[in-house]
Amino acid sequence: MSRSRYRLAIVLSILLAAGRPLPVAAGAATGAATEFTQLANNGELIKLLESSGVQVDNQLTQITQLAEQIENQLRIYQNMLQNTALLPAHVWGEVESDLNQLRGIVADGQGVAFSMANADDVLRQRFPSFASLKTRIADEDSFSTSYQAWSDTNRDTIAASLRAASLTASQFDSEEATMATLRALSESADGQVKALQVGHDIAAQQVAQMQKLRGLVSQQITMMGTWLQTNQTDRDLAQARRELFFRGTVPPLGGGRTMEPRW
Repeated sequence: MSRSRYRLAIVLSILLAAGRPLPVAAGAATGAATEFTQLANNGELIKLLESSGVQVDNQLTQITQLAEQIENQLRIYQNMLQNTALLPAHVWGEVESDLNQLRGIVADGQGVAFSMANADDVLRQRFPSFASLKTRIADEDSFSTSYQAWSDTNRDTIAASLRAASLTASQFDSEEATMATLRALSESADGQVKALQVGHDIAAQQVAQMQKLRGLVSQQITMMGTWLQTNQTDRDLAQARRELFFRGTVPPLGGGRTMEPRW
């Protein structure tokens, strides 16, 4: 796992662990998730969400850039294939690597959508003040439902591209299935053309879809920021009132008799 994906896994595991018990990814991220399940109270949750939103946005930028690179590279391979019967084995190996990375991009995007939807659910469950905020998302009740709609649309779009090439989503469910499918397609010029075309189409779709996902995350971060700022203002005001109360002096007693000891 790359360093950037490792950081993303940690951040998303924190978000998942902050809510109701849910399965999280195995590996190094699981330890962090377990730790935050034990430690995260409401105050700690607020701090985590405040910092993690920016990190997720940065990761989506990197994912989008990688999808653009793969889209451009697959176009180069398509041009190469026009001038030869079959792409050489070493070149096709690069194609397989790019298409496998593309499969990972799809999985990363779905993971971000799931985790940010879960963060929205967690905040709504724990904080009535957050649940009462208007999301300003047309035709959707919450960010959680918006992420679900995005995820469904993304899967349907990919499935349509695969069907157009007489392929199925199950052929790309895992790295093993992806590599087996690509090896079969590599045996003929028509297979290579089909693989490159569907790969290029999906890469282009992912660039557009990740931009939409990034816009949705940005809206959510903005709303979270507004809510956090409001809550911080309320906490600051409450703290100021407490300090004013405890700094106050007891007014002097007057009009009474002076008490003197009698021996």
